[in-house]
Amino acid sequence: MPKTKPAIKESKLSKGDLRKLTALRKSLGDDIADEAFSKWQGQQKKGGSAKVDHNVSVIEDALAPHLKKMSFPRGGGYVIKRGRGRIIVSKL
Repeated sequence: MPKTKPAIKESKLSKGDLRKLTALRKSLGDDIADEAFSKWQGQQKKGGSAKVDHNVSVIEDALAPHLKKMSFPRGGGYVIKRGRGRIIVSKL
């Protein structure tokens, strides 16, 4: 009994995913590449959200109580540094 080919809808793939699939097909052949890509794609969707950076969460926790007292001019480009028992936020 022959194996059924996994259904990969190329029109629904992102540009990077399509490049990955094409590269796999060139190196491994259509059947093996389609199976490997569908397994990889299934693992990617299970991950869900991105990992949270520990440093960012520490900075958020430290700044959260003080955000109402602070004002940031528009335009972005800020540097956050550690001071002696405080956090220094300065514009670039």
